[in-house]
Amino acid sequence: MMKDLGNLQKMLKQAKEMQDHLQKEMADLRLEGTSGGGMVTVTLDGQKNMINIRLDPEVVNRDDVEMLQDLIVAAFNDAAAKVDEHMSQQLSRLGGGLKIPGLF
Repeated sequence: MMKDLGNLQKMLKQAKEMQDHLQKEMADLRLEGTSGGGMVTVTLDGQKNMINIRLDPEVVNRDDVEMLQDLIVAAFNDAAAKVDEHMSQQLSRLGGGLKIPGLF
């Protein structure tokens, strides 16, 4: 019984270390999404907070604000999908080192 408790404590410590590592990585991560052939670029961190947005001056047209809005949303969604993919890969990689039945 004590051996099982020791193993559980070790697994919980590993899980906490993984969580701390992922939180730091998410805060430091920067991924870009684009739309309009690169005319709109959005940079997100690992928590999908927008860090930066770049607009090509040609895409700024006061007579077609709706198009610009759509391009910004598309660029954000592109970056968000990249964040999801990156974090999924990281979790798979890190999850292999932590053997918790039913989780991985």
